[in-house]
Amino acid sequence: MKKYFENLAKALLGQPYGELSSGEQKVIESIAEHTAVTEDVNEAFHDSLTVGQLVADKIAAFGGSWTFIGLFFAFIAGWVLVNTSWLIGGKAFDPFPFILLNLGLSSLAAFQAPIIMMSQNRQASKDRIEQKATFEINLKLELELMRLHEKFDSLQEKVEKK
Repeated sequence: MKKYFENLAKALLGQPYGELSSGEQKVIESIAEHTAVTEDVNEAFHDSLTVGQLVADKIAAFGGSWTFIGLFFAFIAGWVLVNTSWLIGGKAFDPFPFILLNLGLSSLAAFQAPIIMMSQNRQASKDRIEQKATFEINLKLELELMRLHEKFDSLQEKVEKK
């Protein structure tokens, strides 16, 4: 089988199999075996995530949604209204300038920012994996087209000889 890979690599890429990159070798092997170059990147990536990473992704998805913005706006408006009305009666637990609310908002931002950054870093890693898979697929298609072109040329030469 190794000899077959060696011949296929030379015929398609003009290089010995051993001098090809691992991605190119993978493409040559998939052509020889008539199999798909890559598995579903999304499924493979999702299966490799830890529970903490999945939770971070869910938090980041919710934190960047209109639902979160609406609920957060309602919470702040409610906080301000309750404390302002209770301030008039002398019962406000966080009177103006709402220092406790500011502490809560700062804490939320301090926790939410790194969680969103972790999620974005994972998305960037996933994008790199998808780009590599796309490159391998494109390389395989190009090599398959070269093989078809060679077959077509040889058929054309046979027809012209007759």
